[in-house]
Amino acid sequence: MEMAPTLQQVDRTYVKFRGRRLAYFAGCDYFRLSSDPRVVKAVGAGLKRYGLNVAASRLTTGNHVLYQRLERGLAAFFGTEGAVLAANGYTANLLVAQTLAGRFSHVLIDEKAHGSQLDAAQVLDCPVVKFKHRNPGDLTRVIQRLGEIRPVVMTDGLFPGDGAIAPIEAYLAVLPAGGRLMVDDAHAGGLLGKRGRGTPECAGVSSPAMIQTVTLSKAFGAYGGAVLGTRELIGEVVARSRMFAGNTPVPLPLVAGALESLAIMRKSGKRLRKRLADNVIYLKTRLRAGGFPVSDFPTPIIPLIPASVAERERLRRRLLARGVFPSFINYPGAPEGGYYRFVISSEHTRGQLDALAGALV
Repeated sequence: MEMAPTLQQVDRTYVKFRGRRLAYFAGCDYFRLSSDPRVVKAVGAGLKRYGLNVAASRLTTGNHVLYQRLERGLAAFFGTEGAVLAANGYTANLLVAQTLAGRFSHVLIDEKAHGSQLDAAQVLDCPVVKFKHRNPGDLTRVIQRLGEIRPVVMTDGLFPGDGAIAPIEAYLAVLPAGGRLMVDDAHAGGLLGKRGRGTPECAGVSSPAMIQTVTLSKAFGAYGGAVLGTRELIGEVVARSRMFAGNTPVPLPLVAGALESLAIMRKSGKRLRKRLADNVIYLKTRLRAGGFPVSDFPTPIIPLIPASVAERERLRRRLLARGVFPSFINYPGAPEGGYYRFVISSEHTRGQLDALAGALV
C-alpha cells in the first residue's frame, strides 16, 4: 500500500492538487473546525502560555488542569458519568481493552469493525468471533451457539466507509448478563443525535453496559481521543491501563484547541449539524434524481466502487473537469482495489455540491 498524494489546503473546502484549486470532498473534518480561526487561535495561545509538551505521564508529573477541564467537558457534552483522555481515537480502544483484559469469555466483533477495534480485541485476551456486518440476528446466533458466555460486543457506531449506522439498540437487547457493548464512535461523536452525542443518542439508548470511545480529530476538528463511561470504568482505566500510565498525554496547545472546539460545539453544534443535514439532503436528492444509488442513512458519506479500472479513470476525468478532487482511497478494510469516498461538510456551498453531483450522474 502506498502513501496518498500530497495535498495543500487552500481554505476550508478547497485543496491545491498538481497546481489546480479543487473542491475537496474527503477526510473526516465534518464541520471544518480544524481550520476554524477560533480553534487555531486557541492552539497558538496555548503554545505561548504552556509550551509544547508536559514531557511526563499524568500519573507522575504530567497532569494538568486543562486535561481535567477537557475530560469534564466531554463527559458533560456526551452525557456520561466520566471521561478519560487518550492520545488519539485509535488508542482509546486499546485503553479500554487493557483495562478489561481477562474479565470476559469472548469478543464478538462486527466483521467490518475498524482496525483499532481489531487490535483491541487481541488485547482482551480471549477468543475472538466475528459476526456479520450490522446483523443482530447473526450476533444472536453466535451467542446462542457459544452458550453461557460473558462477552464484549464490539462495533463501530458509524462505519466510515459508507456511512452506515450500527443497530446498537438491537445489540443491547441480546447482550448476555455481565456482557459489555463497546462502541467506537469516532465518526458519530459530535455528528449524530439531537445534541451530537453520537450513536447512542441517535438510537435513543443508554446503558451502564455500554462503553463509548470517541476521537476529537473528526467532528471536533481537534486532536486526541477519549473513553466515555461510568465513573467506575474511568477509574479502572487510570488504574489498570499500561498505555495510559506510560504515555505522554496530548500536548497542551492541542488540548486548548480542543476546549475551544468543544465550546463551539456546545454553542453552535445544533446549527452546524442542521447546515450539514441540509447539504446531505440536497446532494442525495440530486443524486437520486439522476439515478445514482445512495443510502437512506442521514450521514454525509457517499461511497462509489468502480466496476473496472476504466470506469475509475472515467470518473476521475469527470471529477477533475468539474473542479472536484478525485478522492479515490485504498484503505485497510475497503473494497478490494479501492473506491471513491465523498464526504459532505457543513461548509460546502451549493455550487460545490452541484459540481460533485454533475460529475457523478
